[in-house]
Amino acid sequence: METISKTIFDATEIRGRKLANRLVVAPMTRVSATAAGVPTQEMTDYYEAFAAGGFGMIITEGTYTDALFSKTNHHQPGIANGEQMNGWKRVVTAVHRHHALIINQLMHGGALSERSEETIAPSAVQPIGLRSTDSSVPASAFPMPRAMEAEDFEHVKSGYVNAALLAYEAGFDGVELHAANGYLFDQFITPHTNLRTDEYGGDERNRLRFLMEVYQAVKTALPDGFIVGIRVSESKVNDLAYRWPGGADTARRIFEVLAEIDPDYVHIAAEGGRWERECRYPDGTSSNSIAKSILKSPVIANGGMHDVALAGTLLNSNAADLVSIGRAAIASPDWPKLMAAGEPVVPFFKELIKPSLTLSHTRQVREQCRESALC
Repeated sequence: METISKTIFDATEIRGRKLANRLVVAPMTRVSATAAGVPTQEMTDYYEAFAAGGFGMIITEGTYTDALFSKTNHHQPGIANGEQMNGWKRVVTAVHRHHALIINQLMHGGALSERSEETIAPSAVQPIGLRSTDSSVPASAFPMPRAMEAEDFEHVKSGYVNAALLAYEAGFDGVELHAANGYLFDQFITPHTNLRTDEYGGDERNRLRFLMEVYQAVKTALPDGFIVGIRVSESKVNDLAYRWPGGADTARRIFEVLAEIDPDYVHIAAEGGRWERECRYPDGTSSNSIAKSILKSPVIANGGMHDVALAGTLLNSNAADLVSIGRAAIASPDWPKLMAAGEPVVPFFKELIKPSLTLSHTRQVREQCRESALC
């Protein structure tokens, strides 16, 4: 029987929700909300551009879940109160006009705060690296976090459930629990940032326990059909070289445990932007192929997926079901339509990804590129 090749333009679905294609906008920090964490008109225009440009699904930037310790950046959007929810409702309405799905990424920074001197984490461990997302501010060490106690666990969990309920009220199609890139859930997963000796520390099952408890609490609180995904990664924003101890063996244990909660999807991030470097193991397997071999859930691949040949290879080798695109999407929000039509896309400029760059300036850079010989 002839095998039909999968392409990035194929229609697909996640838990019964139809997507026009396999192309997903990856979550990217843009820090363009108000000081109170309310999404702005500029953010509405930004997300609508991806939907109008043909992406089947959009995952928002990391959105903080409570007013105590979850926020990581100034002007980061939140979804912890009604005002923030109403701001997101305008974004969702604009995106849905173009029949794309939109997922809110729920995020707790834990020890990795760019703004607060008081943080919480699984253990009191000094984070690696320096903090500063703003070139006008000198880089400095992250503060020493306080080890979480029983009431912290309950507050974080209730914050996630409340945020997910507000996301549902805003009209989102689902939420993504951010367990990647060195933030709170990833701090539990990582052995050197989780020194706990209780049920939340030790082997992979214990280190994943809190993420799984929050996932199940969110699923229980939301109606059937509301998507709840999970994002994981090996590398971190403050430690790009980090890899899971044990490589492929650790990946198998992690995904075997996560399979017990049957997440609606798993999104495997490559923080440094290179799938081959960050997701592939010496034995030829990858975190994506291992996840696909264990999970029933759709798997989203990330890290240079604007390389159509690479994306196609992963889709057709049963290593991924969808691909998420970041930098190329910022450069060309209409990337899917341009690629489908065989038209040139705007090349990526490094300054386009700077979190401190305003979205209006981003658009100016793209237009200058289109008008220049560089494009």
